[in-house]
Amino acid sequence: MADLHRVRTWAEALIALHLDSDPNRGDPTRSDPNRGDPTRGRWTFGFDNAKTRAGQCNYSLRRITVSRYLAARYEDDEIHQVLLHEIAHAIAGSRSGHGPRWRAVAKELGYEGKRLHQGAIADELAPWIGTCPSGHLHYRYRKPARVLGCGACSKRFDRAHVIQWVHREIPAASRRQAGTPRQGAATR
Repeated sequence: MADLHRVRTWAEALIALHLDSDPNRGDPTRSDPNRGDPTRGRWTFGFDNAKTRAGQCNYSLRRITVSRYLAARYEDDEIHQVLLHEIAHAIAGSRSGHGPRWRAVAKELGYEGKRLHQGAIADELAPWIGTCPSGHLHYRYRKPARVLGCGACSKRFDRAHVIQWVHREIPAASRRQAGTPRQGAATR
């Protein structure tokens, strides 16, 4: 499992290498309001509280974030790939999405993954647990607003596969524990 201090070090090194040399990188259509001020307009890194999204590139704040919960469960190589994915977004620009420009930049950086991560989510932190009639489990972090059908049972909505939701309380201690690396996790 990745050590959060090491993840921060990697992220800051990647940002310094690929982004900080050009504070306008990522959006060539925008002029830099902080031109001439070397302390402003730089890309930064932080951890966030996302439970299903591994990373995020925020263009307006020039900030790359990684989920502290998922970083604590993923291996070092997986987190490095998440960082490369987000750096590629920052370089390619806000209008590139996961299109050809982003793919070319990602490949050049050494990114080997897919558009979306396939790793585990922080399902033990989901306050809503759903079960379909066939027993498939579904997790939500917000109260489901409408009737949902199980996608594993049917590609289209079918009332025979409606998910029944149950709310559970998540203690603060569980949330704190989920954001730290697992006991016995190998550190390099």
